[in-house]
Amino acid sequence: MRQRIVINLDEQATAAAKLPKRKRRRWPRVLAVLALLVVIGVVAAGVGGFLLWRRYQSTPTYTVALIIDAAQRNDVAEFQNRIDEDEIAKNVAASVNQKAAARYGYALNSSIQQQIDSVMPSLLPRVKQAVNDELLKSMQAFAATTEKRSFITILAAVRSMMTITEEGDSAKATGTMGGHNLEMTMRRDGNGLKVIDVKDDQIVQRIVDSVMKDLPAIGNIDANSPLLKKSQRKRSGRGR
Repeated sequence: MRQRIVINLDEQATAAAKLPKRKRRRWPRVLAVLALLVVIGVVAAGVGGFLLWRRYQSTPTYTVALIIDAAQRNDVAEFQNRIDEDEIAKNVAASVNQKAAARYGYALNSSIQQQIDSVMPSLLPRVKQAVNDELLKSMQAFAATTEKRSFITILAAVRSMMTITEEGDSAKATGTMGGHNLEMTMRRDGNGLKVIDVKDDQIVQRIVDSVMKDLPAIGNIDANSPLLKKSQRKRSGRGR
């Protein structure tokens, strides 16, 4: 007679249910969350830093540093890309006209002023080249050291040695370069900031010296000229 072996499955299930359950470890999940947060923070900091740097690249300080760096490297193409030569020449020509006229003193009359005014347009190319050369020399003198300055060093020097003011789309940079005072006016356009005017007495005086060669010699003006006497009478009348 065969014997049956009976296994009570219900009792085994009940016994298994009574066994203590193993607790799932939470620290891997916590570490994963922390790692994700760190990655997000690093990415956010990188993006924020990049955006701030891009914004700083559009500032007048950065533009002036680029101009000086280009001058130091004698990169004429980059240097000219940062300045509006035509606009600078027009603005400087007005100062040159006034300085040239002032050299005549009492000898200045309407005839000589007309000659100066008529000569200036033809001298604009020379003024433009002279301003470009003199400004380049000033920037090179500012950056001149025994060793080439790094761009960061130039940037720091501009921040500490020049006064930068902004008003709308215009900006001014004032400071001492090459041993003399320099003021640059910049204007924002589609390609960033560009220099549109330069005020530097030494640069203007050098250009005036060059321009005077094409104007009537002061020593050759007839002292008995009716125009000169008329001018002198006007001046003496004002002084009464």
